[in-house]
Amino acid sequence: QVQLVESGGGLVQAGGSLRLSCAASGRTFSWYAMGWFRQAPGKERAFVTTISSSGGRTDYADSVKGRFTISRDNAENTVYLQMNNVKPEDTAVYHCAATRRPLARGVESYDYDYWGQGTQVTVSS
Repeated sequence: QVQLVESGGGLVQAGGSLRLSCAASGRTFSWYAMGWFRQAPGKERAFVTTISSSGGRTDYADSVKGRFTISRDNAENTVYLQMNNVKPEDTAVYHCAATRRPLARGVESYDYDYWGQGTQVTVSS
């Protein structure tokens, strides 16, 4: 089992930057593929990005490509989401997720077994 705690959310102006962190418990963090999803008010949870257990493979939603970057530090049991050039439509609660199961792409919520509580990101125009 792994427990996930997100941090780093807040209010940011459009065009600005924010870095989210997701700290994981346990000694086997490096076994888990990780993902970030977001949920805006009145909308379903949506895929943002994923990273393999080694960090060697990443994937991004088209809406964030070129603006967001996922990375991980297995020694620190933490995965990061660097958000640059944010837009009002990026406003959402951001959740990190983890799984030990092999992933095809890892872009679906059902690909993941463990979820954090989320951190709110609000982008003002």
